[in-house]
Amino acid sequence: MNVEEDVERLKEEIQRLGSSQPDGSFKVTFGVLFSDDRCANIFEALVGTLRAAKKRKVVTYEGELLLQGVHDNVYITLLQPKSLPSGEAAATTPPADAS
Repeated sequence: MNVEEDVERLKEEIQRLGSSQPDGSFKVTFGVLFSDDRCANIFEALVGTLRAAKKRKVVTYEGELLLQGVHDNVYITLLQPKSLPSGEAAATTPPADAS
């Protein structure tokens, strides 16, 4: 897979695992994304894919580099949602506040 394909797959996974927000974006924590079995099988380098998506302004999150354990509670926000395949619904409950 190339980077563009990985970024598109990342969009799908954030929508699958994340919560939709009133502004149309989706949020998921790094820990949820990193520990998901499906994501582990899809992305050889999740952190690299996240950095590429951030550079393309597809996602936003605090910091430059996310590390498992240390940054598990960091929210990743998908700014450019992708249409979900039929039969898949995103969660509609907002994520718990991390404060």
